[in-house]
Order: sequence, then C-alpha cells, then structure tokens
Amino acid sequence: MTMKMRLIGIDPGLRHTGWGIIDCQGAHLAHVANGTIHPDAKAEMAQRLRQLHAELTVILQTYQPASAAVETTFVNRDGAATLKLGQARGITLLVPAEAGIEVAEYAPNQVKKSLVGAGHADKRQIQAMVNMLLPGCAPDSADAADALAVAITHAHQLPLRARMQKIAGAAR
Repeated sequence: MTMKMRLIGIDPGLRHTGWGIIDCQGAHLAHVANGTIHPDAKAEMAQRLRQLHAELTVILQTYQPASAAVETTFVNRDGAATLKLGQARGITLLVPAEAGIEVAEYAPNQVKKSLVGAGHADKRQIQAMVNMLLPGCAPDSADAADALAVAITHAHQLPLRARMQKIAGAAR
C-alpha cells in the first residue's frame, strides 16, 4: 500500500496567485483545498510581494504539504510584465523552500499535456479535467484551477521523479 502524500500546486501571479492542495495515494487523487491570493494592486511592489509571502506561508502552515509544484513563467512580449511576474514567482518558490519542502517546476504546456493530452489546451479544457479528476473541488478562480492542475501534474510525475532519483543515487 502506498503512503498518502499531500501536495500543493501554485500558479504564480502578481495580481492573482492560485493555489491548490491535493492528497495523492498511488493513482488516487483527492481535493483538499484551493484558493486565490489577491495582493493589493494599489500597493507598492515590495508590499505586494510581502503580502504574497505572508499569505502563502499561512497556507503552507495550515495544510502542511509534503511537496510543492510551481508553474514556470512563459516569456511574453512585455518584458516589464515578465520581470514583475518573475518576482512573484520567486516568492512562490521561496516560501516552500523556506519550509523545507521540495519544489518542482512545470511548464504550462507540460501541465496541459499531462491533464488534457495536448500542450495547447484552453482554460475550459483544463478546468473540465480538474473537475473530472477531483470531483466536487469547485475551484474559486481560473488561477486556482490552474494551480490544482499543477498539483495533479506533480502527482503524475512523482513516481518517475522517484525512480530517477534512485537511479542517480545508485550511479554515485
């Protein structure tokens, strides 16, 4: 019998950061909680990042995940927006790391392919698959649904990651 493991998926954003907590035991996935952090858009950057850090810290303390996964940032045409998103993403990597939690990263296309089978699925398809895989989860926003999708992708990748770590350990 495989152990139950609690995972958090995070969809970083400076205006809206989605988070989703699931439990996985073998192939069985169960929804625990989800939500969206909305830093004050009128606050200065440092205060928005501090708020993101504080709220994500409380979520980790509340739900005690064993592992975390964060969606990577795609680079768009607006360099300034990409840099700002990168700062928020840095916080979403830092908070679990500070808590001693291993953090995996997944590209948006990898998340879409993991859930829908196609790397260019739209948000409706992602939400439909999240609802199918986690019945009754009712994400509070598209960002929370994306975060749950990241957590599901991480759950699917855990066995492969464990085998790769075992092989890497044996090669030393």
